Amino acid sequence: MEKSFSQWKSQCLDKLDQSKKGSVDEDITHLVSLLNGCEQFFTTSSCSGRIILIDGATESSDVQKQNCVWLFVSHQKCKSDDLIEALSRSSGDAVLKFEPFVLHVQCRKLEDAQLMHSVAINSGFRNSGLTVSKTGKIITAVRSTHGLEVPLSRQGKVVVEHEYIKYLSEIANQKMEENLRRINRFYQNLQSALAAEKLQKLQIPGSPVSQHTTNKDSWNSQETQNRKKKQEETEKRNNGEVYRRRRKREQLKNDCCHGDEDSSLPELDECLDLFT
Repeated sequence: MEKSFSQWKSQCLDKLDQSKKGSVDEDITHLVSLLNGCEQFFTTSSCSGRIILIDGATESSDVQKQNCVWLFVSHQKCKSDDLIEALSRSSGDAVLKFEPFVLHVQCRKLEDAQLMHSVAINSGFRNSGLTVSKTGKIITAVRSTHGLEVPLSRQGKVVVEHEYIKYLSEIANQKMEENLRRINRFYQNLQSALAAEKLQKLQIPGSPVSQHTTNKDSWNSQETQNRKKKQEETEKRNNGEVYRRRRKREQLKNDCCHGDEDSSLPELDECLDLFT
């Protein structure tokens, strides 16, 4: 499995980018570099998020990207005028979409995939998941649900007002801003998770884990000393009480017996012994 993962990673990173753009999106280059620099991860596909206007065939009820014309695409915020201009070139059924950030990461072990999935969920990508193929490939998909899809034309005829297109562009831009915030949160959370995992493996002296253990041992030692001291004080107090009772018994002996050897002193001693 270890050898296969290394081979898969080498083959994936050495081949040309097969995406339509042909390169990693600018807003996630730092994230992709971080993952590919880790021995337990590498990215297989990614998109930072985009606003697209696609023109599909009129006879199809489902707009497929493979069989459509891309009228407009942007990985940044858009302007309504650009959408209106692109829409004027529609000859089929045009649809405006916002597609949020998506990332597929192959992981060396299942534990690595679980860490990636946990970071994704905590960063707001609640549609994330992981799969294990028959060949042993472990893939974590980082996905979100805040997409947008609105039809704008039918058979080349625009069916909405320009004011509505302007409104849609504002919504799409708001989603893009939220998308970038989640990407940055994911990057920061991933850095923290990887650093914590590294510290845990190395067990560096002075690390939070080691410091916690030291503090715990120190606390236990102090607690033991306090308990021992309290026990000694209790024993000392009990010994003093026994001594006082013996003195009292001797005093009673002197007061009651007056030299009478047949007195009932043994019975008195037995009674006092019950309290010692």
